[in-house]
Amino acid sequence: PGNKELEPLKYAKVATAASVSRQKVEGCIQGTTSLLSHCLGKGETVAFVLRNIGVLLVEGRRVQMRFYYDFLERMSGKKNFERAAFKVPQLLKMVVSRVIPLAFLTFYGRVIIFPEFELEFVPKPIPRDILKA
Repeated sequence: PGNKELEPLKYAKVATAASVSRQKVEGCIQGTTSLLSHCLGKGETVAFVLRNIGVLLVEGRRVQMRFYYDFLERMSGKKNFERAAFKVPQLLKMVVSRVIPLAFLTFYGRVIIFPEFELEFVPKPIPRDILKA
């Protein structure tokens, strides 16, 4: 809609900013997007971790972004973030701790960490009725 043009990603610029080779940047981005596409195509639950930013959770048709507290502080300033969280407590539902294990973010599925994607399978928990038996 709106005839928006896509602009190609400038791998060389990203490589310079990250102090790595262009090939490494291109491989990382293409590999990560391919893996993410594959998981979503199969309907798998995915926690897509963007280092230093937060976690994008995809569970079925539900998509939710949760940000690291320190990222939000850097973006808005500590005092501004605290004021906003006080006025709108629902903002805290969008915050995730860096120390919480990623397995707790999804009941089952994949955890993809970007950059330098890593794949971790989180087994589906045993249903409670089986555990009671």
